[in-house]
Amino acid sequence: MHKRTLGRTGREVSVVGLGTWQLGGDWGEVDDARSVEILTAALESGVTLFDTADVYGDGRSEQTIGRFLREHPDADVFVATKMGRRVDQVPGNYVLDNFRQWTDRSRTNLGVDTLDLVQLHCPPTAVFADDAVFDALDTLVAEGRIAHYGVSVETVDQALTAIARPHVASVQIILNAFRQKPLERVLPAAAEAGVGILARVPLASGLLSGRFTHDTQFAASDHRAFNRHGEAFDVGETFAGVDYDTGVDAAARFAELTDDPTGLALRWIIDQPGVTSVIPGASRPDQARRNAAAGDAGPVDAATATAVDELYASRIRPLVQDRW
Repeated sequence: MHKRTLGRTGREVSVVGLGTWQLGGDWGEVDDARSVEILTAALESGVTLFDTADVYGDGRSEQTIGRFLREHPDADVFVATKMGRRVDQVPGNYVLDNFRQWTDRSRTNLGVDTLDLVQLHCPPTAVFADDAVFDALDTLVAEGRIAHYGVSVETVDQALTAIARPHVASVQIILNAFRQKPLERVLPAAAEAGVGILARVPLASGLLSGRFTHDTQFAASDHRAFNRHGEAFDVGETFAGVDYDTGVDAAARFAELTDDPTGLALRWIIDQPGVTSVIPGASRPDQARRNAAAGDAGPVDAATATAVDELYASRIRPLVQDRW
């Protein structure tokens, strides 16, 4: 597995990480035994970055990772967690006292004294411009609760504001073949500033795997069933903001470009200058292994990369490029 330095953390991490939202049960039920199998498969495949959040399963994902790493004390895994979505999304909640409570809970869940990386979990836009918020995060570092901090964002402007902050180590943003807007400004700015980029929703919630049809049904507990159009939380967190039926048709064309749509989708992201790591999730061990294989694959050939860009330009860009 190839590795890259995660921005201002100075830590090397695998170019394919593991997103662990699934381990919280928000993509359909995944029991504890299966969760351990997924983590094991990822680790054995060279993955050294686990991305989680305090809200995934209300702490279940963090707790599972914590138990797993205690059972694998020699594993050199960097854990990125997030905070801020367990309360109302208003700027007044992003204060030091809350940060201390939230990070203390995550430290307990993960069983560590110091969290490797804490990311503000898609807070309101006003938070990114508030000096007091970042002073509070600096205090957490000084107190030893966290080693580094970053942000997870919804919009390009939020990302650019965060990148300009001197101690922001990383930015997590939606980036995939159907969500290319960050390529224009965010990735170049991050590269210039030395800020890491974690690419989330890399498969457009599974669309880019080529497995879905217009009739595909999702479990009631799966956010792809209840947030298809942004009903429960942000538009774009599910299917990268693309209308599902439009996305299915475009994904079918994407799948025609390769015999491995998932591998192409992940490798396309890894190839983008400025990306540190892509963090696909997995509901089964074989998915974790398949995803990790993209980290050892060669770059996408020029003709295929051009075809991906043309597909986005013709089918997707007119519908989503003006958002976020």
